[in-house]
Amino acid sequence: MADHDKGPGPLGRISGTVAPNARPQRLMGYVMAPEDFQKFGKEGMDMAMSSFGVWSKSAQAIAAEIVDYSKKSVEDSAAAWEKLLGAKTPEKAMEVQSQYLKSSYEDFIAEATKLGELYVDLAKEAYKPFEGAFPKVGK
Repeated sequence: MADHDKGPGPLGRISGTVAPNARPQRLMGYVMAPEDFQKFGKEGMDMAMSSFGVWSKSAQAIAAEIVDYSKKSVEDSAAAWEKLLGAKTPEKAMEVQSQYLKSSYEDFIAEATKLGELYVDLAKEAYKPFEGAFPKVGK
């Protein structure tokens, strides 16, 4: 008779079956009491809710930043069109177009940098509630 046919180990069978060559394992040295399990669940829920609050605030900040950038971009585009339509010579039109392209590119790079920083802050702040739950690696 094979080892796995001898019946359940100290942990019992899981879903009515035992995997071949399975060895009994200890669950961190003890089984959680109902109070410990309830405390563990409450702490996990508290961490998740705290992280969700950070996600919500950060998402609002990111959305507001995108809306502000979009408004500014439309306004700048309209102003460039007005200048372009008022240009008397092709040289002046090219100058207006070049200035607009340069400023819109610089604005875009600045905005992308700012959004990147907001996303990094979001990740850092959302992780903070979980820092104590995971052991430090490399100690």
